[in-house]
Amino acid sequence: MSPAAADHTASGLFINGMCTFAPSAHIGLLRSVASARYDRTQKAMPRDGTKVALFIDGINTHAAARALGFDIDYKRLLTEFQSRGTLLRAFYYTVTFEDQEFSPIRPLVDWLDYNGFTVVTKPAKQFDDGEGRRKFKRSMRVELAVDAMELAEHIDQTVLFSGDGDFRALVEAVQSRGVHVTVVSTIASQPPIIADDLRRQADVFTDLLELRLKIQREDHDHASRPTRPP
Repeated sequence: MSPAAADHTASGLFINGMCTFAPSAHIGLLRSVASARYDRTQKAMPRDGTKVALFIDGINTHAAARALGFDIDYKRLLTEFQSRGTLLRAFYYTVTFEDQEFSPIRPLVDWLDYNGFTVVTKPAKQFDDGEGRRKFKRSMRVELAVDAMELAEHIDQTVLFSGDGDFRALVEAVQSRGVHVTVVSTIASQPPIIADDLRRQADVFTDLLELRLKIQREDHDHASRPTRPP
């Protein structure tokens, strides 16, 4: 499978890939940790040799890249962040649709899994919107949050690829553990993908547009044309 089969959706580490307790308990944990005083002025900025972990919210990141008019080559993305420090983990989170005979996300998930990423998936949950229409819950916020908190004591920098404002409390909690947090999303799209409170909470905000030349899929690479999200 080609590296640039990488342009799609995603969402969930260390807990055998899945969350094993109720979201409410996890949220309570985040709030209690986040309540610790966090002094930004005393935090060290990333340096050479920094231990780094990537947490990629696949669905949100796919939407941001598409809004900016390009597809992400995840092999190039991995190489870029390997050059910035010691990359301990690169997590990619996505939901899958088990009732589909062929899932367009499966080739991407398989490629990532064999090429340096830790892929965390779970089946999308179907529900009725009250008007007889079938919809799906695609969030993997809990899985990502659990992994980020578990890994916080082992790393210097967290790089979160997402614009989801619900991650603001997680970012604050991770920061309270002494971890520098970079959030990657975009304000260049209309409307912006990133929530303003998440952008403000981050130690550093990097617009995905700034990374485009380093991580985009090259148009001439036909073999690595990414799959579309379901």
